[in-house]
Amino acid sequence: MKAVFLDFDTMGSGLDLEPLKNVTPDLVVYDVTGNEQIEARIRDADIIFTNKIRLSDTLLAAAKKLKFIGLTATGTDNIDIETARKNGIAVANIRGYCTESVVEHVFGVLLMLTHSLAGFRQSVRAGDWQSSDDPFLLVHPVRELSAMTMGIVGFGALGQGVARIAPAFGMNVMISARPDGSTPADNRVAFDDVLDQADVISLHCPLNDATRKLFGARQFQRMKKSAILINTARGGLVDSAALADALRSGEIAAAAVDVLPKEPPIDGDPLLDYEGENLIVTPHIAWATNEARQNAINELAANARAFLAGEERNRVV
Repeated sequence: MKAVFLDFDTMGSGLDLEPLKNVTPDLVVYDVTGNEQIEARIRDADIIFTNKIRLSDTLLAAAKKLKFIGLTATGTDNIDIETARKNGIAVANIRGYCTESVVEHVFGVLLMLTHSLAGFRQSVRAGDWQSSDDPFLLVHPVRELSAMTMGIVGFGALGQGVARIAPAFGMNVMISARPDGSTPADNRVAFDDVLDQADVISLHCPLNDATRKLFGARQFQRMKKSAILINTARGGLVDSAALADALRSGEIAAAAVDVLPKEPPIDGDPLLDYEGENLIVTPHIAWATNEARQNAINELAANARAFLAGEERNRVV
C-alpha cells in the first residue's frame, strides 16, 4: 500500500521512523505540504499520516484509494470525520503518548510563577543582589504549592496525570464536572465551585461548541484574585482578550498558556501583546519532549499495524 506522511517537520527532529517504515515499507515522507500540494500527494495514497494538515470533504472525496488516516495527535478537528465515515475511510488518533511531558510542563510553569523564578533571575542579572546589603533578596512573592488547591477541567489521561502529581506537592485536588450545568458525577465538583475555590486551574478538556471560550470575563471575575490559570489544551478554550484584561486588572494573579486560538499566530493575539510578568506564553510545546514525540511515532505505527491486520485500535472512525 502507498503511504504518505504529509507534515513530518511538525514532529521535530531526532526521531526514529523505523517503526513506521516497518509497517509501511513504501512510505513517502514529506517534511512540509502546502495547501496547493495536498490533493496531488494524497490522490493515489492508501494511507495518510499527518499531524495538522486539514483534510476537507473535497480532498477526501478526491482520494479514491484512501483507506486509512493515522493522526500523530489526539485532536481530530483537522479531518472531515463525516466524509471519512461516509467514504469508508478509517481514522485513528493517538492517546496517552505525551502525558508525562504535559504534566511536567504544567508543574514547571506553575513553579516558575509561584516562586517568581523569572523575576529573581532578572534581579540577579541586573546586579540587584550584588549591590544589596540583605543576603536574601526577597523582592518578589514566593508561594507554596502545599497551600493551594488544584482545579482540573477535563479529566482524561492528561487531567488524571496532573491529579496524580499534585498531591505530591501537598495540593488539594478538585475535579470539575462538565461545565454544562449537569449534575456532577461522583468525586466531581460543579464547574462554578471550581472557579470560586481553586487556587490553580489547569485545562485539559477538548475544544467543541460547549467549551469554546469556556474561560471569559465572567469566569475570571469569579476566580480568586490570587488564582493562576494554566492552559495546555486548546487555545480556543480561553478568550485571549478577556484573559489579558483579567491579568492587567488583577482579577487573577497569573496565567501560563501553551496554546492560542490560531497557530501559528500570524495575525497576532492579545496575549502576545501583554507585557506583564504574570504571564508565560509558550509555542505549543508542552507535549513535545523527545520521549513523547517518539512515543507518538510508535503509537502511529501501532495504529497502522492494527488496521492492516484488520483490528481496531484508537479508532475514531
